Amino acid sequence: MSARTGAVLRSHGPGQQLKAEEVEQVAGPGETLVEMRLAAVTQADRSVLAGKQPTQPFMPGSEGVGVAVTSASLAAGTPVLIRGEGVGVTRQGLWGRYAVVPDAAVHRLPAELDAVVALALLTPALTAHTAVRRVAGVLGGETVVVTGVTSLLGRLCAAMARAAGARKVIGLAWVGEAVDAAAPLVDQIVRVDELGQVGRELPWCDAAIDTVGGPVTSGVLGQITPGGRIAILGYRAGEFTTIDLHQLIGRDLRVLPVNLQRTVLEPGAVSEALAAVAPVQVRPDVELVTADRAGDALDRIAPDRRVFLDLTGF
Repeated sequence: MSARTGAVLRSHGPGQQLKAEEVEQVAGPGETLVEMRLAAVTQADRSVLAGKQPTQPFMPGSEGVGVAVTSASLAAGTPVLIRGEGVGVTRQGLWGRYAVVPDAAVHRLPAELDAVVALALLTPALTAHTAVRRVAGVLGGETVVVTGVTSLLGRLCAAMARAAGARKVIGLAWVGEAVDAAAPLVDQIVRVDELGQVGRELPWCDAAIDTVGGPVTSGVLGQITPGGRIAILGYRAGEFTTIDLHQLIGRDLRVLPVNLQRTVLEPGAVSEALAAVAPVQVRPDVELVTADRAGDALDRIAPDRRVFLDLTGF
């Protein structure tokens, strides 16, 4: 067993009131002791604090990065990312100088990504991984279409399809939309007009990853080869689409929803997802907040901005 004493933020009841305390963190069999660097402040953390925590007092924090102190599988000092296995949800979380987590929740940080970018990309990278690898099941040699390819999620899906071995990746972008960031990730850009009509130059494809929905979904379905499939994970262009049932049945197409809440991550998924999206040159909008301002950080969560606690000064 290994132990370290350091400050943590703990809640003693429902609500966002957090108290800093000195706590000894003891790692037992099957657990890793991590010296924390950053922890994400997420909507899930706020939801956990708003309800009744599984134990009192409770330390929140379900996603973070740090370095391994003691681990059965990693050398001391190895940069790691922590997520999963109930950390910060059903068991104590990461908002402290040190954290004790299950070995299965510890994932090696890819050398190509710094800690801030890796933590910021974690959720969209896992979304792209689930859509491309698990739901759509993209295989080597296939042609894949990604709609909404200029968005962060679209670019990550394109990178994921390439990492899965796709022979050709085609990106769909709106007319007039800048595609400079997405162009290096795809072989071809096809434009979609303001009504959601897909350009006629869209070739046949084996699979599609649809991040936009609406009429774009229908247009892409018309270009999927027999036995192909479309994984749908967004509907920014509309919640409704038209499906030609004759086409769906006649060509044996599959329409597959991507639901992360019902998806259990496979071992290695986090490291694989981050490694696959490392080529995407992106610096997400991140706000760093010191640990003593954790209460304020919970109120600063926004869809277009990630908020992280800086735990190095704890």
